[in-house]
Order: sequence, then structure tokens, then C-alpha cells
Amino acid sequence: MMMGYDNIWLPYSQMKLAPSPLAVAATEGSHIVLADGRRLVDGIASWWTACHGYNHPYIRAAVARQLGIMPHVMFGGLVHEQALRLAKRLCALLPGDLERVFFTDSGSVAVEVAMKMAVQFWLNKGLRGRSKCLAFKGAYHGDTFATMAVCDPDEGMHKLFAGVLPQNIIVDLPHDQASLAQFEATVERHAEEIAAIIVEPLVQGAGGMLFHSAETLRAIRATADRYGLLVIFDEIFTGFGRTGTFFACEAADVLPDIICLSKALTGGTMALAATVARRHVFEAFWSDDPAHALMHGPTYMANALACAAANASLDLFAQQPRMAQVAALSKHLAEGLAPCRDLPGVRDVRVRGAIGVVELARLDDLDALKRRFVEAGVFIRPFGRVVYLTPAFTIAEEDLAVLTQAIFKVLRGRAA
Repeated sequence: MMMGYDNIWLPYSQMKLAPSPLAVAATEGSHIVLADGRRLVDGIASWWTACHGYNHPYIRAAVARQLGIMPHVMFGGLVHEQALRLAKRLCALLPGDLERVFFTDSGSVAVEVAMKMAVQFWLNKGLRGRSKCLAFKGAYHGDTFATMAVCDPDEGMHKLFAGVLPQNIIVDLPHDQASLAQFEATVERHAEEIAAIIVEPLVQGAGGMLFHSAETLRAIRATADRYGLLVIFDEIFTGFGRTGTFFACEAADVLPDIICLSKALTGGTMALAATVARRHVFEAFWSDDPAHALMHGPTYMANALACAAANASLDLFAQQPRMAQVAALSKHLAEGLAPCRDLPGVRDVRVRGAIGVVELARLDDLDALKRRFVEAGVFIRPFGRVVYLTPAFTIAEEDLAVLTQAIFKVLRGRAA
């Protein structure tokens, strides 16, 4: 037993039954070095965050410089260069008039803030009835209380809380004429109580790596516009190149009213998130009435070290061919995972950008599957019915081949 293990509480784990976690000694590029000396090729990039690979020297140097100047200062009544520069750069990269950045320190909180903004937007306009969000089955938006209430209520990890969470409106994501008609009818029926529609654009991540089309997003935006509703894009997973464009909303050519960013924002180095609002949303809070202010302020919001890491990460996107690497990675994922289509029990193989997914008909023993992947020299963490890869954009071709071959071999052995 590792020293201190009796004092920690692991995420998403039944501690009484869970196998001991792997002790990590170091990370490097696309590799995790275990305390026992084993070296694993990482297929997940730490929940999709380490887009430039681990320990990138440029980001590390930027954080070290900032540490010598000012690691943190409260953002209440004070600002600093790293946050101001980062906000300006994010707004320049985002489409349209997404131009006001509210920094937080986690993706869940960024979504909470977006939901809070949406509800208060209407309150500040004198409309008290619009207090709900409309979300979609298959969604995952976070683990905090309000975000749990817009996750999938039946298949999601938070279904235990279904009876005690705030009541929102959850419908099927429109993918054909029948589901689109159902979605539009639901919006029409509840329009006066909906503050915003929230969606993960192009890919519903932790809900099962479920893909949908740009046409779906355009239909959502058109319906929202018809009834004057706000649209929130949760790009915590999809942002910063993961789906093949810098932001998923670009591929769909759809402009949300509020967008949530985190995960790869700092290149997987520090905790940081941002909720960015369009001009008309911010103007609903710009008032002579103090009560119209957004009353939210995480203690570590706009942390200087994290903002320095994020600015360095954006430098790397500007200076190095990350999006070309994503395109190449997408091609190699498609080729490497294609043989899995012929395996028994495989329902689907799909790739979008730097996301590769093998969906199984059923997955009974997750722990055994994870163990076999480690034995194959890779770190892959399947969930639900999916085995997925979201590697660093900088992963070497030979390391990517190790990952895709491990998936094929392990799943073939499972079927035997």
C-alpha cells in the first residue's frame, strides 16, 4: 500500500472495490513514468488537457518566470498583465463579438457561471420566469450541483441525484426530422421559462464520445433565435483544436451567446477556465443598479501562474503547426482504429479531429480492461461502452501506433 493512500478519496471510484491506482513518478511528452519504472504511452492526455504533451519547456519557463514575479493576487479590485493579455487574446481568437471574459478555476464552475449569467440576463431585463436551461440527453457539463442538473439524467454518472437536483428540461439532441420536431415543440412549449439552451458542440464528451453534425448546431441556434433564447456552447472538451478546428463553433459557423473554455486552455499545466460572453449579454449587466452586477468571484480566478501558462499555450498554437498535427493525427487514428470494426462486439468506430472512439456493444469489466491496457504499455481509460483516444497533438506517430495497436489487440483478446 502506498504511503498516504489511506487518506485520499479518488474520483469516480468506489474506494472499497477499486484497484490501487498507478503511482506516477514523472511525465514527459506523451509518456507517463510510473514509480516502479514502467513507461506508458498516454492515450488520454490527462482528460484531454495536455495538448502540447507533458512538461513542455516553453510553458514551464513561462510559469517559472511568473512564479518569480507574482504567483497570485486576488482579482477583486485588482488586475494583472497576464489575465488582461489572455482575455484580449481569447476574444481575438473567438468568432463574432464574444468579447467579455470571466475567469474561473474549473470547467464545471465555468458552466455554472454561464448558467448563472443566462438566468440573470433575463432577471436584469425584468423577466423572472426564465430560470431553466434546456440541455440534451448524452450531455455532460460537470460535477458541481447546477451542472449535474444539465447532464444526462438517465445514463449519466449523476442519475443518483435526479430527484434532488434543480429541474431543467432535457430532450433528445436533434439528429433527424423527428427529433428536430420534438426539440422545436419542446422549446415552443417551454420558451417562457427557458433562459438558455446548452450544448457541447460536435462532440458530447464524457457522455459517451457521441458525435453530431454542424447542421444540428445550426438547427439549435435557429430555434433559439426564433424564441429569443440564449445559447451556451460548452467547449471545455472541444475547444483548442480537439475536434479539428480551433473551436468547434467555427466548423459549424454558429455563434453562441456564451462559450465555456477550460481543459487545454493552459496546455494541461494549471487549473483555469473561462466563460466568455457576447456584447449583448454583458450589456444586460452594465447598469447604474449595483444589483445588476454578476455576483460571482472564485478566490483563485485569473490566477497569474495559470494565465501565464495559458498565454504560453496560445503562443505554441501560434508558432507551431498544431492544427496540421491534429489533421495528421485524425488520419492516423482513422487508419489505426479501422481494424477494430471487424472485431466481435464492436458497435462503431469513429474519429473526429484528435478524438478516436471504439464503441462496444457492452463493457462488463472496466477494471480488467484497464489492467490489460497497462500490461500492453499504454494508459487508456475506457468508460461506459467506449474505448477512446484523445492524445497530445504532438504525439509521435510510432507512439500513436502503439496506442491503436494496443486497443486492437486487447479488444481482440477480450472477444476470444
